[in-house]
Amino acid sequence: MPARDRVVLPAIALVSILIVVVVGALTLTPKPADGAPGASVLPPLNAALNATSAVLLTIGYVFIRRRRVAAHLCCMITAFATSSVFLVSYVVYHAQAGSRAFAGTGWVRVAYFVVLVSHIVLAAVIVPLALTTIYRAWQGTFDRHMRIARWTLPLWLYVSVTGVVVYWMLYHLVP
Repeated sequence: MPARDRVVLPAIALVSILIVVVVGALTLTPKPADGAPGASVLPPLNAALNATSAVLLTIGYVFIRRRRVAAHLCCMITAFATSSVFLVSYVVYHAQAGSRAFAGTGWVRVAYFVVLVSHIVLAAVIVPLALTTIYRAWQGTFDRHMRIARWTLPLWLYVSVTGVVVYWMLYHLVP
């Protein structure tokens, strides 16, 4: 393992663990019943950021398949920035307003929790994968970048799309 990897990869692991712990703690910590009035704008913003990330990831993939490396790089950096803004907004929302309970019943409730649980687990997994994928590209080790990107892209797309699905199910499916 190159010397730089011995520093960067543990740092990526530490940052990933800290993000998961902070998000988990904020999501599970009870909040006041009145919540935060201004926070109601954040869930639709978060869904829009997730959707934007999914579109950018898809366009970036098309660009790299067409060997348009600069355009691919631009899309992927913008997708990462969009996902980072989402993460900050998500943390702010949950710090202020807590979590919203799903009101659906029956098969819809089961479907919601299947999507939600898979989304949460893969969202935790995507943090170190995305950071490592970006690091590999930044280092110029494109063979290693491509090997991990083959896993990162579909998982990141899944997390982005299911983030929108979770929002829609939570706020629009059931009154």
